[in-house]
Amino acid sequence: MTDPVGISPSELDQLPDRDTEETAEWAASLDAVTKAAGPHRAAYLMRRTLQHAEGAGIALPKLLETDYVNTIPTSAEPAFDGDEAMESRITAWNRWNAAAMVTRGSRFGVGGHIATFASAAWLYETGFNHFFRGKEGDGSGDQLYIQGHASPGIYARAFLDGRLSEDQLDRFRQEAGGDGLPSYPHPRRLPWLWEFPTVSMGLGPLSAIYQARFNRYLTNRNIKDTSHSHVWAFLGDGEMDEPEATTAITLAAREQLDNLTFVINCNLQRLDGPVRANFRVVQELEAQFRGAGWNVVKTLWGSAWDELFQLDTQGALLRRLREVPDAQFQTYATRDVAYIREHFFGAEPALAELGKLLTDAKIAECFFTSRGGHEARKVYAAYKAAVEFKGAPTVILAQTVKGYTLGPGFESKNANHQMKKLSGKEFRAMRDLLELPIPDARLDEELVPYGHPGADSPEVRYLQERRAALGGPAPARRVHAVALPEPADRAFSALLKGSGKQEMATTMAFVRLAKELMRDKETGKRWVPIVPDEARTFGMESLFPSAGIYSPLGQTYEPVDRDQLMYYKEAKDGQILNEGITEAGAMADFIAASTSYATHGEPMIPFYIFYSMFGWQRTADQMWQLGDQLGRGFIVGATAGRTTLTGEGLQHADGHSHLIASTNPASLNYDPAFAYEIAVIVKDGLRRMYGPEAENVFYYLTVYNEPKPQPAMPEGVEEGIIKGLYRFKEAADATPETPRVQLLGSGTAIHWALEAQELLAADWGVAADVWSATSWGELRRDALECDEALLRGELRTPYVTRALEGAPGPVLAVSDWMRQVPDQISQWVEQDYSSLGTDGFGLSDTREAARRHFGVDAQSIVVAALAQLARRGEVKAEAVAEARQRYGL
Repeated sequence: MTDPVGISPSELDQLPDRDTEETAEWAASLDAVTKAAGPHRAAYLMRRTLQHAEGAGIALPKLLETDYVNTIPTSAEPAFDGDEAMESRITAWNRWNAAAMVTRGSRFGVGGHIATFASAAWLYETGFNHFFRGKEGDGSGDQLYIQGHASPGIYARAFLDGRLSEDQLDRFRQEAGGDGLPSYPHPRRLPWLWEFPTVSMGLGPLSAIYQARFNRYLTNRNIKDTSHSHVWAFLGDGEMDEPEATTAITLAAREQLDNLTFVINCNLQRLDGPVRANFRVVQELEAQFRGAGWNVVKTLWGSAWDELFQLDTQGALLRRLREVPDAQFQTYATRDVAYIREHFFGAEPALAELGKLLTDAKIAECFFTSRGGHEARKVYAAYKAAVEFKGAPTVILAQTVKGYTLGPGFESKNANHQMKKLSGKEFRAMRDLLELPIPDARLDEELVPYGHPGADSPEVRYLQERRAALGGPAPARRVHAVALPEPADRAFSALLKGSGKQEMATTMAFVRLAKELMRDKETGKRWVPIVPDEARTFGMESLFPSAGIYSPLGQTYEPVDRDQLMYYKEAKDGQILNEGITEAGAMADFIAASTSYATHGEPMIPFYIFYSMFGWQRTADQMWQLGDQLGRGFIVGATAGRTTLTGEGLQHADGHSHLIASTNPASLNYDPAFAYEIAVIVKDGLRRMYGPEAENVFYYLTVYNEPKPQPAMPEGVEEGIIKGLYRFKEAADATPETPRVQLLGSGTAIHWALEAQELLAADWGVAADVWSATSWGELRRDALECDEALLRGELRTPYVTRALEGAPGPVLAVSDWMRQVPDQISQWVEQDYSSLGTDGFGLSDTREAARRHFGVDAQSIVVAALAQLARRGEVKAEAVAEARQRYGL
């Protein structure tokens, strides 16, 4: 059954129709238009009506897609604030030198990408000439996330600007000597130029969103006014397939980050072929971003298309553009005009009639070259609209041709991403197209020459004047020498004294230390606690009312627990970043905060605490990004180890994050056993990362949720804690004749080793020394440095070798990690060495049962120690079997 206007009840919402007659009149009007002028006219009127309603402030769901045309019509484009001819010459030089640099390098087989920058050149040049703020003006300047494969074009511009030499361009992708240019934006390799690593696709968009958000965080907390900083992220349409690329776009809209612009280069190609062969990626992205609440600006067609749209009085052209899939449009760019007349304009009579009005030259111009992303005026209009839009982030969908100006051998070819060089003939054609004054004689040389109009040329003067007006060179990374004062010792004293008989997990010990450090008068405000919706798990709810949870809106509601001591408090100047269930988002927070010392000249001290299982395993790619970006701070893997998190099972039991962490050269990895070790490590970390001689490292600490009495710090162990190993408890009443073993334990395993020490002495007459191995990774790092020194003729003994020198008996290492973790140091231990660990998948059970299952509990340590001594003939072989029977193994 249907109502009077033909709508079934299932299609209606719960709003009552107060005037069914009026509703029927509207429906009848629409039917009349459809009958008289066709469904396309009716659809047009509906869209116009909805747009008018939106402009009038009437709350209606937004249209997710608009026609396949430019958002900003030609009549509404702003006046171009510059010399378009001059900028065209500058762009031509940069196109040439980018292609020359990669082609010259190809003779060494180092590769490089040409086609990406060729398509995006105007997207960058327009920004550099008119929008991107440098760091020499007020504030921090803009933050530029350059698409990784476009780096040759950025180097080419730096060359034109005098910031790079020909010799440096010739060392593109040749870094082994220490002064080459990295393949992509790598701050660690070129720290004066690059700010943000972006070539691990998908991480750039994610990081850009959280950088824009962190900029607001700094402003709202009155640390630095970042209101003049704009974040620009340059992305590829194929890159948007990465889940990370769009995972936080709702956050950006929710927090109204109008200080953020995505520029998506829609050349319709990914690395191997079309992005959406049978569909239209521009329309898909528009719907995705518009639905998330972004302002969407489509810059699709160049000025040559204006005439076509004016001639399209029946909407036939718009209909055809909506239906042609991307792969077919790519094909049009590679075929002749006759093909386009037949396959595009021949689709319907009205379109065929329109085609008759166009010359072959006009059709060729439109389909081969005229894209919105290739025209300065179109890009300028889009950028101006983006920076002036308030209340939401903006995404610019700019259509281009991949390989533009590189000739028919490159343009729109599926393989152009892998094409590393141009032939001499192609360079001649490119020179002629770009109208560059490079003589034929230079092109006959063995290597294609770089081109430069001269340091005092009008082009270079124009470029430099534009950059000066915008605040200096870009991109550029600046580090301000701002050392933070050391926190007062009282923040550390409680942990150094121990907990007496009170039991405390090391997770809680770290949180208590962080809480004290956040109270420090000098540096407390610079701590940035980050947690992915597990604050209560880690005992951090006590920070809620005191530090507050950051929200740009403050707290617009009365929390349900307002009458409790530790109520849920959100605040505009809140200090805690509580990210919800997103380790990727929390890690992006950490990267932004950890590099604020360079981005904004404001050192911040982030500590990011998470389930250790879901840190490195889930976001290890971001950890590499962090290391590349020279980030500093504390990453804390809580509920660590494979056997301490009872009941959670296989996918929660971490026994390998230290192994993954050890692959990252920037990460200093510690597995402290006691609260005082945490205090010493954090204090030294603050010195190393935020002191007068700050290092570009970050810390990974693992802490456990197993409550234990925390001892006071013994005298003279600080060096061992930092270096990674010290003797915690020597065997009592041992004589030279007593069988001896050295037990090395890290983290919670120290307690199993201490219990095994007692069992070995009481049941087997074996003396065991127990060592706390605070960092297997730092012991290995030091040993590797000693090995490298040997190659230089320097004789150095690794710390682990010196620490264990003369220690009697074999060494048995045990941890709550896979055996590969403690085995990292085995080759530098002179004694017989073996290890116990938690290899395999985790499981749900009690801690005791899990440790017995993996063979790392105290009794298993005893049996393993006896086996080592039996092999050496220092205890009877029968003792091993007897111990297994006694302990029920």
